[in-house]
Amino acid sequence: MMDITPEQARTLAAIVAEGSFEAAADELSVTASAVSQRIRALETAVGRPVLTRGRPPALTDAGHVVVRYARRLELLTADLAEELQPAGPHTAPRLTLVINSDSLHTWALTGVVAAGTAARLEILREDQEHSLDLLRSGAAAAAVTATAEPVPGCTSRRLGTMRYLAACTPDFARRWFPDGVSADALDQAPMMAFDRKDDLQDRWLASMQSSGSRPPRHYIPAAQEFADAIRQGLGWGLMPDLELDGDLRSGRLGLLSPGTPVDVTLYWQQWRQGSAALTGVADAIRAAASVLH
Repeated sequence: MMDITPEQARTLAAIVAEGSFEAAADELSVTASAVSQRIRALETAVGRPVLTRGRPPALTDAGHVVVRYARRLELLTADLAEELQPAGPHTAPRLTLVINSDSLHTWALTGVVAAGTAARLEILREDQEHSLDLLRSGAAAAAVTATAEPVPGCTSRRLGTMRYLAACTPDFARRWFPDGVSADALDQAPMMAFDRKDDLQDRWLASMQSSGSRPPRHYIPAAQEFADAIRQGLGWGLMPDLELDGDLRSGRLGLLSPGTPVDVTLYWQQWRQGSAALTGVADAIRAAASVLH
């Protein structure tokens, strides 16, 4: 029988969270030697390494499994304390959530603020198409994702659809699309992208039968600055309709092709073995998502 103690699992999780053995020792109020001894004992129990000793240390596949156990144990411990001593003071459990920048910028922050009463939150910003790696590895307890199929050990629930529209300034349109939006013009006009994983603009180009276009690209990996760059005429790009309404009403921005949105359906995936804190966070995020299509 594998004999892994809660202290060993929590120590491994602390190393990953704090970035070093020494910082984990400070967080746990033990010596660095005690941290090393716990990890050696853990690796003996597991029968393989749980860390690669780099700067910062990185989890092995076995280490990811142990960290998932440690984080779920923290949630269960918080539930137990609440049931046994409902009137007593309790430390809110820590929860790591993955939320893409567009959602955090437009609608999800309201849910995060409401969820702050249920847990101490760490928000990781990752594209909705790539957030499941963090959920799968155990680095996060829940994620806003564009994938409906749940990760093993998780549940999935639809939140709604974010609608993106291709926009640019009137001056940009006059310069690059004087004769209207065409494949040739799209091949020349500078385009915005969040980062090299962002394929939204390419999906829109495909909908315009311009999937072969390779326009010059500007990369700005921050939601506010991405939108501001479009507003200042750096390039055209897709923006959430939740953010665009004011710009369209004022005439600051216009649409390249009003009838060709790119819709991204979002889902909330979380650990199947829940807790009171995780349920509270999920309820807050789902309430905030009511503004989606």
